[in-house]
Amino acid sequence: MSPEIKVLQPTGILDSMGGSQLRQDVNDAVDQGALIILIDCKAIAFMDSSGLGTLVIALKKIREINGRFALCSINDQVKMLLNLTNMDSIFEIYTSQDEFRQAVLMPQ
Repeated sequence: MSPEIKVLQPTGILDSMGGSQLRQDVNDAVDQGALIILIDCKAIAFMDSSGLGTLVIALKKIREINGRFALCSINDQVKMLLNLTNMDSIFEIYTSQDEFRQAVLMPQ
């Protein structure tokens, strides 16, 4: 992938503690020139409201630089949280990294 694209893969529980690390990872990626960030959620076992807040903060940061922010491989628990909060309409969501790559690297 292009150096402007960064894939982050948080693991375990995405709460205030895990969110802090993800926030730092997003900031580092932006500082290194990433314009497109994909959060691969396949290894997230559970996400609470703090974790969701982290994703919203990351989305805002990326939008400030006119970048693109997306999620992929979300599990049922994360999907339910996004649906209940109507955040599923805010985030770009892909089923996999491959689907993301096709959408980003070969837009229609």
